[in-house]
Amino acid sequence: MNNHDELKQRVSKQISRRQQADKDRPTLLAQTAYLGTLGLLFVVPVIAGAYLGRWLDGFVEGYSLRWTLSLIIVGIAVGAFNVYRLIRE
Repeated sequence: MNNHDELKQRVSKQISRRQQADKDRPTLLAQTAYLGTLGLLFVVPVIAGAYLGRWLDGFVEGYSLRWTLSLIIVGIAVGAFNVYRLIRE
């Protein structure tokens, strides 16, 4: 009889663990939102760097991409750092 009660307790404990694991699993919507956030954290600094660099290059006479390229590279670095920080949390 004692073994039967012990087995019942083990099985009920495993069932409750399984149910909790199913509840804690992220949904498709949550995963999609997370990936979208990662994308925005990377893309926004790159786009902002490109626009700011193009605006600064507009003040230089002739054809220049110095600021644009420099700020795109800075935007890539900032975006990568943002993604790294979000993934670590």
